[in-house]
Amino acid sequence: MRQNRMKRRIEAGEPMFGVSVMFPSPEVVEMIGELGFDWVLLDGEHGSISPTTLGPLVMAAEARGITPIVRPAENNAALIGRYLDQGAMGIQVPHVNTKKEAEAAVSAARYYPEGTRGLAGGRMADFGFGSSTREYVEEANGNILVCVQIEDVAAVDNLDEILTVDGVDVFFIGPTDLAQSMGHPGDNKHPDVQRVVAETLERIHAAEKASGTPGAAEEAAKNAAAGVVYHYTHVPTLMHAYAAHFMKTVGRS
Repeated sequence: MRQNRMKRRIEAGEPMFGVSVMFPSPEVVEMIGELGFDWVLLDGEHGSISPTTLGPLVMAAEARGITPIVRPAENNAALIGRYLDQGAMGIQVPHVNTKKEAEAAVSAARYYPEGTRGLAGGRMADFGFGSSTREYVEEANGNILVCVQIEDVAAVDNLDEILTVDGVDVFFIGPTDLAQSMGHPGDNKHPDVQRVVAETLERIHAAEKASGTPGAAEEAAKNAAAGVVYHYTHVPTLMHAYAAHFMKTVGRS
């Protein structure tokens, strides 16, 4: 089984920078690797990526030496298992609001005795051609990254309990849905939202857990300086930044 270098580096406290991709383009995934990013978030919640289109995206990430993490549409064990069987090295589970839901995410991603993930010999097990099934299971449990999203008021209220769940590698704050949950849809910069995000990050760090949140370059740099280790921006953000520069340079803006 391939080793999850991203997980090891996060465990060491090293910030990892990625890009979210919402459409099934292996070429875009390869470009992200060539541009120097550490990982790619393959978004099956808000985009058109599915278990049937994931395989080539994972292969593209592997070819360029970056770590493929998948965001499923929901905290569903069968769906999570299908993504992991295609070769994803981790999951980022949306709308985890309780300790029980965080435990369910971990269980879906890990084999016995740490979880209840269904066992089959696919890509992740080298199609059964390499090590034994027992060796694969032992390696897999230590290599799959589990990230849970704290993006609702209920999750913030239950954070102390969620933080006690064994097997969660990253606690990720989703500011867009959090803003909506707080009654400020589309206004991530609202002072109340920014205050809750900052306080939630402090609580995660006080519990000595790894944190994550999205952001463009300046925000990612600020968050990294504050101890956040799991970062990503978006393909449209990258395109917009250079497009604005291009249009200004050619006199079209």
